[in-house]
Amino acid sequence: MIIHKLAVGPIMANCFIVGCEESREAAVIDPGAEVPRILEAVEKAQLSVKVIINTHGHFDHVGGNRALKAHTGAPLLIHPLDAPMLSRLAEMAGAFGMRSENSPPPDRMVEDGDIIAVGRLTLEVIHTPGHTPGGISLAAPGRVFVGDTLFQGSIGRTDFPGGDFDALLQSIRTRLFPLGDEVTVYTGHGPETVLGQEKRFNPFVSQ
Repeated sequence: MIIHKLAVGPIMANCFIVGCEESREAAVIDPGAEVPRILEAVEKAQLSVKVIINTHGHFDHVGGNRALKAHTGAPLLIHPLDAPMLSRLAEMAGAFGMRSENSPPPDRMVEDGDIIAVGRLTLEVIHTPGHTPGGISLAAPGRVFVGDTLFQGSIGRTDFPGGDFDALLQSIRTRLFPLGDEVTVYTGHGPETVLGQEKRFNPFVSQ
């Protein structure tokens, strides 16, 4: 598996380019901004974008949807509960004194348990609500991309519209922790972590 991380936009949201070494096909997870940088990284890695996946609908993670889709023609995927946010990105960003362009509508809705194939790679959709109602994580062997559900030593905010603190804790404890202590967590902001470390030391969800 090829993984490239770029921190993009004014809030430094992590965008991930996940590619198959054999087919050179790739998924772009959370293209929040700076699409020319994303495309440059894709080209440098000699990959072809086959799918765009949004872990949730907040503007800092999806603000580059329109430009990236225009350049690649790749289908856009999101959970149905967060899909309505895509048409309100400019409004959402404006509330924080920032700018974003609205996203085109999704080409496909993804639900818990769906499998997204990227060449010979597979990403399993895990519905992890709490930060947003339609937040998802994407699991591959030994790895999980969690958006803003879980961070190193912290968790996603739940004070935005649609946030639910109890649901977020439930998502982490019952949907992510069972994946295994050795699983690497690719977070929506900041550095990677490991599920076992968060299970033991994260003050919000330690068990």
